Amino acid sequence: MFDEPNLIADAGLAPLVRLAECAGLPALVDDRLRIEGAGSGAGANPAAKVMTLVAAKCAGADSIDDDRLRHGAMDRLFCRVRAPSTLGTFLRAFTHGHNRQLHAVHRDFRARLAQGGCKFRGCALGRTVGRHGVHDHCGV
Repeated sequence: MFDEPNLIADAGLAPLVRLAECAGLPALVDDRLRIEGAGSGAGANPAAKVMTLVAAKCAGADSIDDDRLRHGAMDRLFCRVRAPSTLGTFLRAFTHGHNRQLHAVHRDFRARLAQGGCKFRGCALGRTVGRHGVHDHCGV
């Protein structure tokens, strides 16, 4: 486990996650993905859960127990990281209809990225990493 509180093992994720945020992935998930009727709270905050899964996969995680985003200063770099048990509850609530909703999010997100071009160049990172650690500008 990487447990230095002021260092980030996968800091290269910051621009990737910020690009996804600027292209509207969290908003697409909130607009399109509806997990209702799961008494376990699986449908709460779907955008945060999807962003956690995307970032973890891009960091090399191969399962929800591969806790790549919950060590060191990652919690200060990425807002709203969810625990593996929360992600498991979320994923177990999926049906075929939810997979189709997520596919629509994916299709529209890719279209936004393709149309964005230079529009995302001015996208501010939101968090900076300096020699004294992570400086949070998240506002969440």
